[in-house]
Amino acid sequence: RNEPELARRVAAVCLPHDWLTWRLAGAPGLGALRTDRGDASGTGYWSPATGDYRLDLLERGFGRRLVVPEVLGPAESAGKLADGLGGPGGALLGAGTGDNAAAALGVGAGPGDVVVSIGTSGTVFSVADVPAADESGTVAGFADASGRFLPLVCTLNAARVLDAAAAMLGVNLDELAELALSAPAGADGLVMVPYLEGERTPNRPLATGAVHGLTLRTSTPAHLARAAVEGMLCALADGLDALTAQGATARRVILVGGGARSAAVRQIAPQVFGCPVVVPPAGEYVADGAARQAAWVALGGAEPPLWAVEGTEEYATAAVPAVRDQYAAARGLVLDRR
Repeated sequence: RNEPELARRVAAVCLPHDWLTWRLAGAPGLGALRTDRGDASGTGYWSPATGDYRLDLLERGFGRRLVVPEVLGPAESAGKLADGLGGPGGALLGAGTGDNAAAALGVGAGPGDVVVSIGTSGTVFSVADVPAADESGTVAGFADASGRFLPLVCTLNAARVLDAAAAMLGVNLDELAELALSAPAGADGLVMVPYLEGERTPNRPLATGAVHGLTLRTSTPAHLARAAVEGMLCALADGLDALTAQGATARRVILVGGGARSAAVRQIAPQVFGCPVVVPPAGEYVADGAARQAAWVALGGAEPPLWAVEGTEEYATAAVPAVRDQYAAARGLVLDRR
């Protein structure tokens, strides 16, 4: 509609990493385009549930059928590296995958594991044997890189909540963690609803953050620090609830991302999530997942090669349901930006 001349020139549609793989193979014609289940499931026109393209959706956009990449199985090769492209000609090319699917491979997540990634935004996803079909749109029904599925919930406000609380209190992140751990679970009723950038889950794009339960007793840096950590984790725990409502099981939570470096986040997380939390060492788990996929393509087999993550720490503090309860009572009580 907006670029009709360009639209008429389009012969094929693929994702950037599919285009790169195709170029590495020497661009051997559009019929050689390849992709993987993980990234294909994010297009909106490939269905993880059926394993088929929804070409009718592409036709609605372009008015005609287009070439789309073949969707490979998890250990299938996308071709071979062409000569003269900086590597050994004939080397196998993996299919690649999406960042969350690669992270799940990199941390060794399997059925029963839920991965919570605390970065600029927060993601909660699990490896599942059946696809998600959430009509509300809260849970995105992705596929993973192992032949299974990767239901996922994304929030806008994660580690930045900790940054904002530290800035308000004039402390660094380590000091914020010390303050949070010096206050009791539930922060004596102080609750922070952390919609500092609006929010995606729930769908409140204009929402602002809020603090509830402020009294003379709770007007301390320690209480505010605790409320910030708990509020961020409660928002992610709501995402975990949405996953389990779609049939996911949460035997344990694997906590990754920059926010997982906080001692307060690691220790408070099991109280909020209600299950054991394991924290692997800080690392580049998306890159590790890509390496594991490459090893799988090279070695073959029905399952990916064993992949041990050394130095993982486990936290198994008892759940404190009151934290979730008071957050649930407060999360809808926010103002929208004018």
